[in-house]
Amino acid sequence: MDEVSARTPTAARDRGKGGLKRFLRRMASSNAELEAEELRKERGDEGATPITDCGSRKRHCVAGTLRTVTLRPRGGAPALEAELYDGTDVITLVWLGRRKIAGIDPGRRLRAEGLVSLQDGRKTMFNPRYELRGGS
Repeated sequence: MDEVSARTPTAARDRGKGGLKRFLRRMASSNAELEAEELRKERGDEGATPITDCGSRKRHCVAGTLRTVTLRPRGGAPALEAELYDGTDVITLVWLGRRKIAGIDPGRRLRAEGLVSLQDGRKTMFNPRYELRGGS
């Protein structure tokens, strides 16, 4: 054993190996996998429910990043729809009667709370309360 290894505590050497494993895993992962991992970590910090665990007809708080924002008429009235992704699944947020909401843009992080329902087999939240998070 060389002199440096003899002086280095075992825990410090193990931490170095763990760092290499993390580095190699990140290099082998796709950008989508890395984004999903980061979103799952952020969601946990915000106390939100994973979208994949959200049940229909129950109130939930979800957090993630907006992927798309579109204007779609529903029943002749405007409706702003946004797809929120949290690293586990996607939920559609719908604001009825709205054409535009300041800050609701693709790439923006937000936290939303409301009643989850199933519309055409997709998890949907109508007129959710929302809180914009750090920049886009």
